[in-house]
Amino acid sequence: MKKNYLQKVLAMALVGTMALGTLAGCSEKETPASGSNESTSVPESSDQQSTEESSTQDAGSEDADGAGVAGVEGYTAFAENVTLSIPVYDRGQEGVPAIGENYWEQWLQENFGDKYNITLKFVPITRTDVLTSYSLLASSKSLPTFLMEYDFPKLAGWVADGSLTTYDLDQFAQIAPTYYQRMVDLDQIKYTTMDNGTYFVLAERPYYNTSYTFVKWVRMDWLRKVGYDHIPATRAEYIDAMTKIQEEGIADHPAGGATSADMRGIDQSYQFRDYPMNEEEWVMYGDYAIPALGWEPNKKLLRELNENYNLGFTNPEYYVTDVETAKANFINGKTYEYSDYIAANIDWLNSFYATNPDAELAIAVQATEADTEYGTVPASRSDNPFGMMIGFSSQASEDEIKAAMMYMEWMLQEENLFVMQWGFEGDNFNYGEDGLPASVNYADYEGEHKQGFSNNKDYWCVAIEARSAGTIEDTIKAATPQGLPQDFSEELIQHYYNKVAAAEKGWIITDCMFGTVLTTIEEYQGDLLSMYAEARDDLIMCDPEEFDAKYDEWAQKYADAGYRAIAEERLQAMKDGLTSAMQQ
Repeated sequence: MKKNYLQKVLAMALVGTMALGTLAGCSEKETPASGSNESTSVPESSDQQSTEESSTQDAGSEDADGAGVAGVEGYTAFAENVTLSIPVYDRGQEGVPAIGENYWEQWLQENFGDKYNITLKFVPITRTDVLTSYSLLASSKSLPTFLMEYDFPKLAGWVADGSLTTYDLDQFAQIAPTYYQRMVDLDQIKYTTMDNGTYFVLAERPYYNTSYTFVKWVRMDWLRKVGYDHIPATRAEYIDAMTKIQEEGIADHPAGGATSADMRGIDQSYQFRDYPMNEEEWVMYGDYAIPALGWEPNKKLLRELNENYNLGFTNPEYYVTDVETAKANFINGKTYEYSDYIAANIDWLNSFYATNPDAELAIAVQATEADTEYGTVPASRSDNPFGMMIGFSSQASEDEIKAAMMYMEWMLQEENLFVMQWGFEGDNFNYGEDGLPASVNYADYEGEHKQGFSNNKDYWCVAIEARSAGTIEDTIKAATPQGLPQDFSEELIQHYYNKVAAAEKGWIITDCMFGTVLTTIEEYQGDLLSMYAEARDDLIMCDPEEFDAKYDEWAQKYADAGYRAIAEERLQAMKDGLTSAMQQ
């Protein structure tokens, strides 16, 4: 891509384009509501297209770039060894191969690193406290070569604190043409910039606004014992079912509960909002990263949590219960529900059925009708219209960044991605009668080729967010937990199609994104998250009659502590044309 074309794209993205609905964020109006892999490419005139083609031919670079030959075919070894530091989530799960000492890291070194004189170093990032991990690495001058995360605000923070450097999109198109072209095809180029600098590379997230991968499992056998042949569909039914579970002595605190190490993303209030949403409120308060204490939907959500606590549904010690303990409580038959991401192999589900061999679970499938009596809609947050956001470390050398670009392109090649995602036939997967791969039960294989979390996802997520095999139904079946007494594939398929219906009704919401660093967030976010944690516990555990007064008091303190300033800066960014457009 020539500079004049890039500048034109940036201008379209960042200067006065609210009327067109394309800004530094996104225009969801152009994205299919079904969440399919189909995407709208960046519109090109014939002149723009020829400019882009000549860019790939002219943007030659030295050493590992292959002297003008684009992509993997042009790669040659670096003259001097380059160290590529790669972040990998450390999820703290037992039975998962350790980061820094597993077969797949050796495979990557032998098949990629050795070939190009690159030493791969894998850096563990604590999944439950990502920002602290990166902050410690930054302070010790040991950031990995690239930083990656799913949430736009975290990347914006890294731009603001100087952890990321800009990069040349022309150079990336030359080194990683497959990756670059996919960003064009998925209309992602407009997300690469912030404050007129090119910082981000975007991985793919198939079915981003109809994601079926995070689900809630519930004890269907318990529901049957108290007279239900279905999962409660309304608030009234939920209260009735949980009360009966208590009265039958099945569980004292069926809803369970756990504390969170970080308040980001907690208390998502989408189901309590009015639709269609007011666009200014969406910009000011609809964000995922900072709970909107003081906004009416947040108040309704916390009131419900307060009611659950006072009815005894919630574990009264939830605030000192970590996630692993909450998981163990579900496995040991103390709680009714547990939520997690699906994968072909889930160790804790294996443990659950070993502990409860006669149990029956069900998946809470996406609802398609509003609870009109209670005043909620089955709305939720859409994933971002991209997978991992990747930025290059400001501490990395030019050759290290070049090696990172090579690694991303190499990972995206079909033959490499397949091995990383599926492993080896006979050990990690087998082909079915339909000719598609199907993963073996994770617990059934303990050999050298045992994959990491979710089929090595934390290694290949730099390229794409999910495995695929055939149709969406085939893909879901391949991702369904295997080797269990129950098959959840049909429920997951229904869950997906119900998500499609909800998205078509405008109930699957993408948060606003900002094409500029918001300085108030950098200044106030940390203190606000700490304050919210304190306020949340106080409001959940207080007497219901005290709730309104306490909520108003906390909302005022929260606004004064910086949330008002954040909302005002967000609104100004919208007025300046530096936000994405709200989907309609």
